[in-house]
Amino acid sequence: MKVIGVVGLPASGKGEFSRIAEDMGIPVVVMGDVIRNTLTDRGLPPTDENLGEMSRELRERYGRGAVAQRCIPMIKAQDANLVLVDGIRSDAEVALFREVFEGFTLIAVEAPFGVRFQRLNDRKRSDDPSDEESMRARDARELGWGLGRALEIADYTVHNEGSIQEFRDEVVRILKEMGA
Repeated sequence: MKVIGVVGLPASGKGEFSRIAEDMGIPVVVMGDVIRNTLTDRGLPPTDENLGEMSRELRERYGRGAVAQRCIPMIKAQDANLVLVDGIRSDAEVALFREVFEGFTLIAVEAPFGVRFQRLNDRKRSDDPSDEESMRARDARELGWGLGRALEIADYTVHNEGSIQEFRDEVVRILKEMGA
């Protein structure tokens, strides 16, 4: 099984990358769903504050690769030759995936702050920051988990600041190159 991971700051385009993969028939495991499901199990709403606190708690209690560790059985359960993992947040998660899945490939999705902030305002998800200060704080929190290092060690980088069609074309090209 070939496993591809996607890393990027909030609203960089990871979710869109995953939707494109799903449209191509590639199963997607979303790391954030582990956090959201844990919140649901505890009866807590999926706010940015709760998601951040739960992510911090899991990493402090079980190590920086805790969320990735919980995703490994979900990935292995997929009946597919190629699986995409959306939402990597640290170099520790990358190291774990590379240890478990031979040939693991990491793809970084990058977009400028202003573009990402506008996307957050447009999508209005319950966990999205509502102002630039809150978004900078969220970026800093995630970078503190090792996301910046994960971006640096990516095998590919996709710049997502143009049209959705340009992004889609680039993602399809990369996924086909990976065997989709």
